[in-house]
Amino acid sequence: MREAVDGVKVWLREWLAARGGVAGSVHARRGDELVLVDAVNIPVSVLESVRRVPRGKGMAGLAFERGVPVTTCDLKTDTTGDVQPGAKAVDVNAAVAVPVCDAEGDLRGVVGIAYQGARAIGEGELAVLVQEARTVPFE
Repeated sequence: MREAVDGVKVWLREWLAARGGVAGSVHARRGDELVLVDAVNIPVSVLESVRRVPRGKGMAGLAFERGVPVTTCDLKTDTTGDVQPGAKAVDVNAAVAVPVCDAEGDLRGVVGIAYQGARAIGEGELAVLVQEARTVPFE
């Protein structure tokens, strides 16, 4: 198990660097909830509320529930209801939560990436993030 966690830590940091992300997280599915495996640049106050995420709560929980990426142009000003109030404490703007499925289509987890500066995440960029997210070494 320790090797899997170490692999995720390396993967997340390399992914953030390659994609220009300034914060991110990896959650693994455990039954009907997500469990935090690793996070980068997420405030301690926010970490406490995302250690376990139920289906449908916040961006990661919604990506779990919907089976599609959940995006926001700006965490701080989002009014969709997809972003939990605590997430606004993270000093970032644009963000995406990407569900990661296995070959059979079963959800394995959710990865998140956030960027400085408010902006839309286009379909092309989103497709790349989805493809890359499939390489998270959960096991």
